[in-house]
Amino acid sequence: MKNLLLFSLVLIPTVFSSCKLQEKKNSNIKKPNILLLYMDDLRPQLGCYGNRQMLSPNIDKLASEGIMFEEAYCNIPVCGASRASMLMGMYPTKNRFINYNTFASKEVPNAVSFAQLLKQNGYTTISNGKIYHHLDDNMGDWDEVWRPYAFEKNDKGLAPTDYWQSLWKDYQLPENHKEYVETGTGPAFEKADVPDTAYIDGLMAQKVIRDMEKLKRAGKPFLLAAGFISNHLPFNAPARHWEKYPDGEIKQPYNNFVPEGAPKAAISTWGEMRAYSGIPKKGQVSNDTAKILIHGYYATVSYVDVLIGRILDKLKEFELDKNTIVMLVADHGYNLQEHTLWAKYTSFRITSRVPLIMKVPGYKGGRASSSLIELVDVYPTLAELCNLQSPKGQLEGKSFVPVLKDTEQKINEYVFTKTANAFMLTTPEYGYTEFINLKTGEPFSRMLYDHTKDPDENVNVVDRPEYAVVVKKLNGILHTRFAENIKGE
Repeated sequence: MKNLLLFSLVLIPTVFSSCKLQEKKNSNIKKPNILLLYMDDLRPQLGCYGNRQMLSPNIDKLASEGIMFEEAYCNIPVCGASRASMLMGMYPTKNRFINYNTFASKEVPNAVSFAQLLKQNGYTTISNGKIYHHLDDNMGDWDEVWRPYAFEKNDKGLAPTDYWQSLWKDYQLPENHKEYVETGTGPAFEKADVPDTAYIDGLMAQKVIRDMEKLKRAGKPFLLAAGFISNHLPFNAPARHWEKYPDGEIKQPYNNFVPEGAPKAAISTWGEMRAYSGIPKKGQVSNDTAKILIHGYYATVSYVDVLIGRILDKLKEFELDKNTIVMLVADHGYNLQEHTLWAKYTSFRITSRVPLIMKVPGYKGGRASSSLIELVDVYPTLAELCNLQSPKGQLEGKSFVPVLKDTEQKINEYVFTKTANAFMLTTPEYGYTEFINLKTGEPFSRMLYDHTKDPDENVNVVDRPEYAVVVKKLNGILHTRFAENIKGE
């Protein structure tokens, strides 16, 4: 096992003349800590969200003690862009936060991230695992940046970010590791008889626990971020978690078909998965492969759930729970062959809807809210809970503290999501999408799904006369409220 090294960054805080980053005057309020459990590719397929097949007891317990948001959505369903958007509190546009390769530090260099705001206001900030997509994105936000193996010396002369890229798939079976080293790829799943600490997420959870002990001794407020690689491909998990789901209980989705009336632009080729060995370059996977992939995804969910349980148990053991905001959120959802699709970056609700659970000291737990929330709302919410002034003119979301107080409150009439050329609005009743030619700015296809009748989005009703008024209204909102996002200005 490689030795794990801690990489610390101590930077002199930057002074911003355009916006004063300071605490509100009431300095008698004790600053709450924040534990961010940041999930990768996790859709709300959890027991607490009503999926009884899923074994997620620790996340379910967190939901029972906190507030669960049933209608939370990312603003772009791909990891790099979604993470930058949430951490900066800014929407994606035609030219900003586009894909997995997003660098917030390059695309919005003058913006103040939430982690940076906290650091400027006396918080210790620690990034463990995958928070930004890129290890070296906005490193000055953090007092410490750490990912398993990344900062070890290597014989290839690679910088930490590049070395990490050569390691993160983390196969434990010798034959898979060999294939990865020799080809840069490997199978899309792995079932290995190894302890929970063998894989990267297990190592990261141990680091988070060590950090909590250290932070308790220090006595300063903190932002401790735990970024899990699972549930990302490859679906690698210790065998014990695979065995929680009998093979005969794994089913393919009932709607493994192209939605009625959906345009060709809505059906992606799921290129990410095709990069793995054993996955055909064209066409569908076999039924057996599909079930193994779904099984592997379930296993990763239960694997991460156990690690989260250990972290939360230690938070309580260290008596940090009474003044720590715990947030569990995912960067986006995921397709498991619904609509013939795999992975993310699609124009369907299943890749934009995310789990969002918050446990906030002083707020009643055991509640759920159907209020529409989008991930750009996270920054202003946490800033308000920490009693901090947000950077002026930057944030584009709304604080949902009113919903924490009263789960019947509504702060958004709609939420905005985009992919490369699909621009979407989700309301409590509908999902509306326009596919837009990015050169001309003109729509070339549209979709409307009536979530009151068709929550799984199987029938596109955009051209039905009875929905004409709805389409006109949502089209108007999209091209006025989000005109700049479409144009890229």
